[in-house]
Amino acid sequence: MGTQPPLREMPDTGVSFMANRAFGMRHIRLLFGAALLASAGSALAQAPDPVFDSCRADLRGMAMASGVQGQVFNTHVSPIVPDLSVLELLNAQPEFTTPIWDYLAALVDTQRVREGQAMLEANRPLLARVATQYGVDAQTVVAVWGVESDYGKTFGKRPLLNSLTTLSCFGRRQAFFRGELFATLKLLQSGDLEPDGLTGSWAGAFGHTQFMPTTYQRIAVDADGDGRRDLVGSIPDALASTANYLKRAGWRTGEPWGYEVKLPAGFNAALAGRKNKRPLNDWIARGVTRIDGTQIRPADTQAGVLLPAGVSGPAFIVFRNFDAIYSYNAAESYALAIATLSDRLRGGGPLVAKWPTDDPGLGRDERKQVQTLLLARGHAIGEADGMIGTLTRRAIVAEQQRLGMQPQDGRAGMRILEALRRQAPASAAPPPR
Repeated sequence: MGTQPPLREMPDTGVSFMANRAFGMRHIRLLFGAALLASAGSALAQAPDPVFDSCRADLRGMAMASGVQGQVFNTHVSPIVPDLSVLELLNAQPEFTTPIWDYLAALVDTQRVREGQAMLEANRPLLARVATQYGVDAQTVVAVWGVESDYGKTFGKRPLLNSLTTLSCFGRRQAFFRGELFATLKLLQSGDLEPDGLTGSWAGAFGHTQFMPTTYQRIAVDADGDGRRDLVGSIPDALASTANYLKRAGWRTGEPWGYEVKLPAGFNAALAGRKNKRPLNDWIARGVTRIDGTQIRPADTQAGVLLPAGVSGPAFIVFRNFDAIYSYNAAESYALAIATLSDRLRGGGPLVAKWPTDDPGLGRDERKQVQTLLLARGHAIGEADGMIGTLTRRAIVAEQQRLGMQPQDGRAGMRILEALRRQAPASAAPPPR
């Protein structure tokens, strides 16, 4: 998170390793080996690599020059074996490779709304203090928490130092990842972090709200008063730090992020864009209304029109607070997920306008139904957990082929769910919610 381009973990990308020319053929071979081991569920094991060993020696000198103690570097980095499987994820991120209707369906589903409302209630006094201190409403803070780690259930499984050290030596943006590695070592050195079980995304984001280490250094706060800024083990520290981030990103207390709107016939899509802001009164004069057709209250506030799927899909008026959310992870689809989830946590309903697709995306409850129906047809995909992985995708492809559906892409959408429902064995009851 932060102002850097977004870096998020995305399994099963299928990205060609050959696209990264910087490795040379030797490291391409290593990369293929790493991917095969990872897909087999095995731990990556490599012979000593003089290229990596040389890089690590250089990193030690740079780390010490930045303020990392030599012993701290030796303890945490010297034992590391590079995990080259992270490199396939560097150029394929879900914010840019997933259709917006799938992306939002997965992140703003009934389960996340239901659990978010429970988190609002469970942390009400804390969130009230956070809102008073930082001026950011509870629903927005909890929405970030829900999207980033599913309310603390999914921190990421990759050893943080291993990923950052690998990315500091291989691939593009090595200088960026070196800064994140050194920041992590300094957080360990200061006692803010504990090394045991320190995991995160492939790119180094970690904790309840998935801060990057340099952002952690600059913005994390000690909200529980224990003398440490602990975004891994302390919910108060994590939620207060998130509010502090948004405040410093320009959050305006009491203002909305935006809302869904209805465009006039013939609207000029060239006027749209988060950055193409103009006074709200100008949009009103052009015929933009609330989604229900009612008039927008006149104001001179700067606003942009966001069209994430073009003029045929949902449209939004967005204000400064949308930009603050966007800065957390620079993708409009991500910011829209946070924004619309926060609305749902306030009691609002789903979007009114439909996405321009005949195959809408599925939330987790519906994905579990797909998996339950696949299991009933004899596909060995494991548990119906709502997580669409390789085995589920292969089973969907098999069913798409059997049914003569096109495309045969393994995507878990409404069309395959409805097709499987029509042919469901009597024993294939929907999973409990």
